Amino acid sequence: MSSHHTTNIEEEDSFAPIYASQEDFNPNDTVSAFLNTAYDPARLHPLAGLGGGLDYLNLDGDEVLPTSQGGLLPSRGWSDDLTYGTGLTYITGLSLGGAFGFYEGLRSSPSPAFKIRLNTVLNSMTRRGPFIGNSAGVLALMYNGINGVIGKTRGTHDPLNSIAAGALTGAIFKSTAGLRAAGSAGGVCAVLAGIWAFGKEAVL
Repeated sequence: MSSHHTTNIEEEDSFAPIYASQEDFNPNDTVSAFLNTAYDPARLHPLAGLGGGLDYLNLDGDEVLPTSQGGLLPSRGWSDDLTYGTGLTYITGLSLGGAFGFYEGLRSSPSPAFKIRLNTVLNSMTRRGPFIGNSAGVLALMYNGINGVIGKTRGTHDPLNSIAAGALTGAIFKSTAGLRAAGSAGGVCAVLAGIWAFGKEAVL
């Protein structure tokens, strides 16, 4: 009987609130006052104890490279230029190719009938748009990759890197068409890359 009575007392004591001292307990306190006194709300926060913050959110501004690397905006390296440059160039080429296909479809329609003209325009847009977009995307991918390798090798990022990357990009892109076509494409791409690099520095 005494053991059963003792067990009940222990169970009742286990559910009793714990205070730093008996003087802390005041029956007239409100619930909020009790919680603020007995518990620290800051310790209940999900991110409690992370005084240093989250490492993956601590971005070091010193890692941002200058715009002279080849991209229009400051970036964290060649991988950013590779991603953003390729995507932007592809979308631009796709849009320009679609616009050119729309114009070409209107001019080359064999009949003034609406359905025939619409079909001709759609065929021309789906033929020109993806072709120009894919070609521009491949050129941008090669250019940014080669530009990053040259900059890493030389240890600096300047317009000369862009000119060399443009020449190599054009030559490789047209290498299967023969030396003459590869040389012409390399020269054109080198000039375009130089205009882009020096013009960007003058504007920015």
